[in-house]
Amino acid sequence: MATKVTAPSVLARKGGEKLKMVTAYDAPTARIADRAGADIILVGDSVGNVVLGFDDTLSVTVDMMIHHTAAVTRTKPNALVIGDMPWLSYHSSTDDAVLNAGRFVQEGGAGAVKLEGGRKRLDMIHAVLDAEIPVMGHLGLTPQSVHAMGGYRVQGKEAHAAYELISDAHALTDAGVFVIVLEGVPDVVAEIVTNEISAPTIGIGAGVNCDGQVLVFHDVTGLGAGEYLPKFVKQYAHLADDAVVALKEFFADVQSGVFPSDAETYHMRAESEQMLRKLSSPSDHLMADEAMES
Repeated sequence: MATKVTAPSVLARKGGEKLKMVTAYDAPTARIADRAGADIILVGDSVGNVVLGFDDTLSVTVDMMIHHTAAVTRTKPNALVIGDMPWLSYHSSTDDAVLNAGRFVQEGGAGAVKLEGGRKRLDMIHAVLDAEIPVMGHLGLTPQSVHAMGGYRVQGKEAHAAYELISDAHALTDAGVFVIVLEGVPDVVAEIVTNEISAPTIGIGAGVNCDGQVLVFHDVTGLGAGEYLPKFVKQYAHLADDAVVALKEFFADVQSGVFPSDAETYHMRAESEQMLRKLSSPSDHLMADEAMES
C-alpha cells in the first residue's frame, strides 16, 4: 500500500526523485491522477478557465475552490492535496488569509494551501504557517497578477527581474514554505533558484532543472480540445476527440434503434409480463370500470 504524501515528505524530496504534480478539480480526475502515481494534486484556481468557463482565474471564489477541493479529497488519494487560494482570499489582511486557509483544511480537507507572490506576501504566509497550515509558494508568471503583468507573459527575462525573483524565492524559503512553483520563467532562472534554495521547486514552463513538474490535467489528456495550449504543454492524449467519437456513435445507435439492445434492457418474468399486458388491455380496463359502477 502506497504511503500518504505529506508536506514534510515533499520537502524531503529536495534534490532527489522528481516530484510529479498535476491539477484535478473533481473526484474522477483525482482518482485518475492518484492511480497514475501523482505525488501532489493541486486543486488549482485554473478551475475557472478549465472547468467553469471563465476567461481567467480572477472570478473564482473561496467557496468555489473549497467545493472542488472537497470533491478531490473525498477520494482519499495517497497524493498530497493542495488547495489554491484564489484572488482576494489572502490579499487584504492576515486574518483573512488564516481564516480562508483554514477553510481549505477544515471544509476542503486539503493538506496544504498555495499562495501566489513573493516578498509582498510574506506577512500572509507567516500568519498561515503560524496556524500550522503548510504553504506552497508560487513565483514567476502568477495568473492572479495578469493585469499588473500586462498579460500572461514570461517573467524574469531580464537580469534585474530575474534577480528579484531569485530574492523572492529565498524569502519564501526562509519564511518556511515547503515547496515553490516556478511558472513561466527562463530555464536558467529556475536552475539558479533550484540550486540555491532548500525547498523543492516544481516547474511549469520553467525548464528541466526543477525538482518536479506540474501541468493541468485537461492539457495533458487533451480534454480541452480546440483550446490554445501554451508552449510548455505537452499533450499525451486526445480524450476530448475520443469522447466526441464515442458520443457520435451513441447518437447514431439511438437514431437507428440499435441502442438500447437486449443486453442494455431490463425484463420482467414472462408470467408477470403476460398479467401486466392483460391488465393493461383496453377491454380489461372497460370491464374494471363497469364493475366499479355496479
